[in-house]
Amino acid sequence: MSSGNDCQPQTLTKPALGEREAAELVDRVFGLKVSWIRSLPSYDDQNFHVRVSAEGADEYVLKITNSEDSQEPDLIQAQTQAMMFLSAEGFPSATPYLTKDGNIMSLESGGTRPGSKKYMVRLLTYLPGTPVAKITTNAQILYEIGRLAASVDKVLSEKFQHPSVTSLHRGQFIWNLANVPLLDQYIYALGQNKYRAVVEQVIEQFKGKVIPKLSSFRACINHGDLNDHNILVDSSSASLENPQYRVSGILDFSDMSYGYYVFEVAIVIMYMMIESPDPLSVGGHVLAGFESVLPLTAEERGALFLLVSGRFAQSLVIAAHTALLYPENKEYLAITAKTGWKHLMKMFEVGQKAVEKTWFETAQAYAYLAPA
Repeated sequence: MSSGNDCQPQTLTKPALGEREAAELVDRVFGLKVSWIRSLPSYDDQNFHVRVSAEGADEYVLKITNSEDSQEPDLIQAQTQAMMFLSAEGFPSATPYLTKDGNIMSLESGGTRPGSKKYMVRLLTYLPGTPVAKITTNAQILYEIGRLAASVDKVLSEKFQHPSVTSLHRGQFIWNLANVPLLDQYIYALGQNKYRAVVEQVIEQFKGKVIPKLSSFRACINHGDLNDHNILVDSSSASLENPQYRVSGILDFSDMSYGYYVFEVAIVIMYMMIESPDPLSVGGHVLAGFESVLPLTAEERGALFLLVSGRFAQSLVIAAHTALLYPENKEYLAITAKTGWKHLMKMFEVGQKAVEKTWFETAQAYAYLAPA
């Protein structure tokens, strides 16, 4: 869920192409005839699910990047190369269909009028599966998602090399967890209520307790947005009572940036809490999966509560801010907010010690048991 060019979500310009225009774009840029097309929900880019009358893989996602991020081709190049690298490493990641000129992306005008904004266009393989948001999660899939998060960051950080990778140093990127203090400039969007008071508390505690410790965390490349809509799963068992899931797709690399391993696990915990009927228990299963690949240090574990709270704050504040700018997209922007506020408030009511006790005891139990 990126939000425009680094710390300025207000400059965001979301593409608004119609289905016919999008189909013509696929034909003109990629040389494929579209037989079926439909719009997909998105935060600030524009996505279409397309079927083409061509041999082989015939389903794709046309991704039209917002005009601000489209001005950073090196960044989009890095994200796309990372997707290709992960796919080659055996992860369920999309890969680009090349343009007629043999490139992985193309800068295209969003209209015929002079001065029309330009958007970076890619055609990515369509990944099958059900978003995690649409299933009832269990301990097994939460553990698997935790493992996946650690594995993705680890392989990217240890093996991914490309000239454009330096563009992932996004110092003021509003969605990087290190930048929770930047929320101060958007908090007005919450108005004056009890929610704002909690967010202000999160920001102040983050400044005092997390920022000074960043240098002690282990750095890596973060996917940065492994939310319940960006992870696809399918069921590998016939049991309706206790389905066994596997991850079938990893979507949306637009929030990739340099960060820290502990950021990724905190982001995953926060998003897996959103739809869970027992949100405070989620963290232990995700943490166990993550630590089966990459155990956290004491300093990283100690920051986890505030990092999860910080991601809640980012998601809720930026969604409120962006909804003021784009009221027509308010329903999609409010997806997380429906339960996000309730979960953040609950975390602070229960308190850090009690929440951490639940998380850490659940994770510890995996040392003695096979994954549930």
